[in-house]
Amino acid sequence: MSDEEHHFESKADAGASKTFPQQAGTIRKNGYIVIKARPCKVVEVSTSKTGKHGHAKCHFVGIDIFTAKKLEDIVPSSHNCDVPHVTRTDYQLIDISEDGFVSLLTESGNTKDDLRLPTDENLLTQIKDGFAEGKDLVVSVMSAMGEEQICALKDIGPK
Repeated sequence: MSDEEHHFESKADAGASKTFPQQAGTIRKNGYIVIKARPCKVVEVSTSKTGKHGHAKCHFVGIDIFTAKKLEDIVPSSHNCDVPHVTRTDYQLIDISEDGFVSLLTESGNTKDDLRLPTDENLLTQIKDGFAEGKDLVVSVMSAMGEEQICALKDIGPK
């Protein structure tokens, strides 16, 4: 055996998958599904009857949780679909930089500086105005499939 040390650069997150399989027939409205490699919230599900060759089909209409685009997919109800792991985390807003990034305070007391301001105009003006007035703001960050975006805002009072 050699005496030299081996260094492995790991970019994995403990083997945790970004999605999990779920049978298409069990996915309901307001759930989540992956359509065309994008995480979507299901807004409409319709199931067709079994035809001449067997499978009942599920027709999903979903809205991308990050871009708000409408996507559709048709899957046999007995087949598995990918369902994204979607998490919502609340962070306290510390600062807004000139280049459009926000500085957030995590639960553990560390800062998170890798998030951009949201593209939604209404939410963007609420965040900027509230921050300019010196309010204590808490933002909700939704994350799924390696993407993160600010999706909501709470005012917890003046500083």
